[in-house]
Amino acid sequence: MNPLTTAAVDVRRTSTHFDAIGGEPAVTRIVDAFYRHMDTRPDASDIRAMHAPDLAPVKTVLVRYLCEWLGGPKRYSDERGQPRLRMRHAAFPIGAAERDAWLSCMRAALDETGIAPALRDELMHAFLRIADWMRNTGT
Repeated sequence: MNPLTTAAVDVRRTSTHFDAIGGEPAVTRIVDAFYRHMDTRPDASDIRAMHAPDLAPVKTVLVRYLCEWLGGPKRYSDERGQPRLRMRHAAFPIGAAERDAWLSCMRAALDETGIAPALRDELMHAFLRIADWMRNTGT
């Protein structure tokens, strides 16, 4: 077997989505774009209303969560413990409209920040599973 081919395969196996998108600076750009879309899209007004006027604290939490979820540093878990997303969001009514608005904002953020289409689609598939699982109302 060609050692160069083997090395290339090993590198791909150890690469994470976190690395593929450009690390924490890219995650921060995605989160900034996500909340910018949430602030401006009429279909996101209900989920925006679930947040405090100052988004800085929630942006920090989402950056840390996404960094870890994408395979980067585990600062979210170190600081906050297990994600327990459903428990943390239980106070907010999340139905199909809220799920769809969240997903629309995230897709727009991924598009705006130039995430490669194949990776964007893979991430959106995973986000859909999580967002659908977060639903806690019948609507």
